[in-house]
Amino acid sequence: MFGLAYAMGAGDSPAGFQSLAGFVPLILIFCVFYFLLIRPQQKKLKEHKNLINSMQKGDKVVTTGGIHGKITGLTDTIVTLEVAEKIRIKVSRSQITGKSSI
Repeated sequence: MFGLAYAMGAGDSPAGFQSLAGFVPLILIFCVFYFLLIRPQQKKLKEHKNLINSMQKGDKVVTTGGIHGKITGLTDTIVTLEVAEKIRIKVSRSQITGKSSI
């Protein structure tokens, strides 16, 4: 019994260091997730929000469904697109994914 206590006390590191060392891999995993997944997604969301707020009549845009059209009307939530001559559709503002080059 005395030999066991003597062997454990001499060369072991403090218990606080061991518990901290257990969290280091978790912290590293969180950092990797943040820089590879969370941060780029937030940046993309911010760019989309800026696009939605900067739309004007006459802009050519594309929707998430792949429909290309020219904006003929805007409200707070709805965009009216002219997809062909005298053919107009209404889509949700959030469904606009980007500017169109067509």
